[in-house]
Amino acid sequence: MARLPFGVARLDSILGGGAPPGSVVLLAGEAGAGAREFAYTSAAMNALARADEELFDLYYGDIDADASVPESVHYISFTADTGAITREMGYTMADEIVDAAVSEIEFRDLSPEYFQLSPVPRDWYETATASITELGERGEYEDVLTAFGDYLSEHGRGSLVCIDSVTDLVSMVSDDTDWSDVAMVMKGLKKAAYEWDALVLVLVNADALRDREFGTLMDAAGGTLQFSWESGGSQRARTMFVREFRGVLSRLEAENIVRFETEIHEGGFDISDVRKIR
Repeated sequence: MARLPFGVARLDSILGGGAPPGSVVLLAGEAGAGAREFAYTSAAMNALARADEELFDLYYGDIDADASVPESVHYISFTADTGAITREMGYTMADEIVDAAVSEIEFRDLSPEYFQLSPVPRDWYETATASITELGERGEYEDVLTAFGDYLSEHGRGSLVCIDSVTDLVSMVSDDTDWSDVAMVMKGLKKAAYEWDALVLVLVNADALRDREFGTLMDAAGGTLQFSWESGGSQRARTMFVREFRGVLSRLEAENIVRFETEIHEGGFDISDVRKIR
């Protein structure tokens, strides 16, 4: 089966090139444990493959024979603009990677739709370059879930999509938005991603969700990568556990792999060690 690379070279190699097309994968875990860095690296490396082949070869290497890079890369955020995201990417990996990759990443900032019904002042999330005329013509934005769905419908096919983050959607649940709406969108996304042959990565802070909410999101995804901190003596280590992943987990179990130790370096998120069942 053809694969779409995650953009993490050692993980892609272990998985035979990456994830099956049509996969929705939750990146869930503790703050700073690597989930966000995984998303940044995935977006940047897949974009770099088209933006600068020499840099891609330097930091990633060869793509598996059974894999191909996505047709496009999209990064959707509900609360941060492009500048903030690219700046944080620069904290995760070398500047030359980010500088080259951003030209091939389509950013969609949904903060105007997200904040429009909140007490947050409009000038906090409107772009500073928008003219008074443009602001007047714009009027009210459409509902954030509708805007989110419309963007994916237009751009999802054959793409890598990073969603940052579904926790923001859960936090806006109120009289205007029910949890059932968020859950339904995620379930619909699973079906649509399969039709699009896309790879969709969904960031989620598991600590901010109730068990039932997290379980619903896991059920709506094809896979869940769990990121956590582990303490050993005086040191803490980042780890990644493949909690569930249809079409992938059986391969890992056949290799007796249960957990990965991870690190962050100039090439972004990476696997530093592979633990096997003893």
